[in-house]
Parts: sequence; C-alpha cells; structure tokens
Amino acid sequence: MLRAYPPPHFWILHIDGSAMPNPGRMAVGLVLTGPDGSHHSAARRLPHTGCNNEAELTALLDGVQAAQQAGAQALRIYTDSHVLLEQLAPAPGRPPRPIVRLEPLFAQARQALQVLGTVQLRWVPRRCNSEADALARAAAEALEV
Repeated sequence: MLRAYPPPHFWILHIDGSAMPNPGRMAVGLVLTGPDGSHHSAARRLPHTGCNNEAELTALLDGVQAAQQAGAQALRIYTDSHVLLEQLAPAPGRPPRPIVRLEPLFAQARQALQVLGTVQLRWVPRRCNSEADALARAAAEALEV
C-alpha cells in the first residue's frame, strides 16, 4: 500500500466514534502520534446516547483537544467518516447539505480546528483506522458491564 506521509512537523490523529446500536450508546477512540514518534491513545464512553456521526464528532473534538494540549500546531486527522469530511472539508463547489441536529457540534468542531495552525482531514477505510476503531468499540462494549 502506498502511503503519503505529511511533512515532518505534523502530528497524526486517528479518530473513531461508535454508537451501538445506531443510534445508541456512544464511545470514542483516538490515537495521537507526535512528529517525534510519541504515541498517545484514549478511549471513553459517552454519558448519553446518539448516532455514529455524533460519536465521530466527539472523537474529533477530544482528539483536537489532546493535540492542542500536546502543543501541536500542524495536524493531519484520519477518519473513516464520510459525513465528517463532507461537513468539515467539503469539495470545492459542493457545499454540504446541513445536518440540523448536529450543526452545533459541527460548529464547535470548525471552531476547534481553526485554533490549530494547519489542519488536514483525510478519509481512510476502517481497516486503516483499526487502532482508533478498536479503542472506540472496547469503550462501547464496556457499557454493557
């Protein structure tokens, strides 16, 4: 598989959100890797129910906050959510169709992303986002205890 690596000063963030069932109990997972190879992962279950897109947005917000706390000024974010990319990084000339229920979260995400110097959003298939996906699923399954 050919991989395009970001410039050496970029931090890498893999995010995933889970809702089981969808909509249902939500959990998030994230993996943040620094330019020096430092590695931070986190997972948490959310105290309320919602849809997978809400969980994805929450994972993004958690990940951006972790990146800011680590001092990141350039961040490449990988997600397997098409909806997240369509709303936050629409293709030129293709404005996204609003998702009214989630618009407050999308607005919060847009604001959080503006704080960082450089942000790149990339879609990856779930199999390439396996660590963040596993963290989110584990946190979601912990809800059933």
